[in-house]
Amino acid sequence: ASNAAKVARKSGGFNAYATEPVMIGEIQVLGIDSLYLAKMNILRDKSRILELANTRSKTLSSLGAGAKDIEVNVYERPHRMLIVHLIVDVRDAMGANVVNSMCEYVAPEIEKITGGRVNLRILSNLTKYRVAYASAVFSKDIIGKEAVDNIVEAYRMAVVDIYRASTNNKGIMNGIDAVLVATMNDWRAAEANAHSYAALEGYGPLAKYEKNSNGDLVGTIEIPIAVGTVGGTTGSIDKARIARKILGVSNATEFAGVLAAVGLAQNFSAVRALATE
Repeated sequence: ASNAAKVARKSGGFNAYATEPVMIGEIQVLGIDSLYLAKMNILRDKSRILELANTRSKTLSSLGAGAKDIEVNVYERPHRMLIVHLIVDVRDAMGANVVNSMCEYVAPEIEKITGGRVNLRILSNLTKYRVAYASAVFSKDIIGKEAVDNIVEAYRMAVVDIYRASTNNKGIMNGIDAVLVATMNDWRAAEANAHSYAALEGYGPLAKYEKNSNGDLVGTIEIPIAVGTVGGTTGSIDKARIARKILGVSNATEFAGVLAAVGLAQNFSAVRALATE
């Protein structure tokens, strides 16, 4: 990753950003006679449910964050159920504890509204609304024209071949996991998140490569990242605080952008080594 950063620096380095820190809590509702009527009733009472959920965190509410929306998914086959998604802006936390607490708290109200029975109520580790992006240009004058072409072809292999895509994405996580461990974040949740996101529309590579009009290699990555800079061990262990200080990040959104850049850098170096041997 360090070597990739050195190469990219000649062309302006890595650019990164991340979306808002929004997590999804899931509430499974069973034993409903009319699924679509139950869905309509939940959405009708959405404001009241969100108000209830937000009583579980005065801190988030004071920051203008907290539970923001509700989605209701109807499943008729192979098993009848509603799955309610509670959409929560968790700010600088990873968010598991507060989202789980909110789901637990609104579950009885969901049962009253639907006449069904709530079974599971728990955070989802797939954060399709909490995504980080990074990009970099790798000059052909540094890595060579042949390397540019070979890396693009290696990327294309990952697009058509799930076996290569799996290994490709594992390489991305090699870099990201190391930073997560150093900052006391949950690398196992990050792994589940990344690979689930890669499979949303048929499993594929999270990092992409193409050649620009100048013949340079352009790398981009789109990856879901849920990390915290407050709460849990990441906010209480000295080593984690020191690691974040070295990174120079002030909030979870900045941190996610750094992690996306690390993942792209790690992937570029790995694919370059494979494609130029």
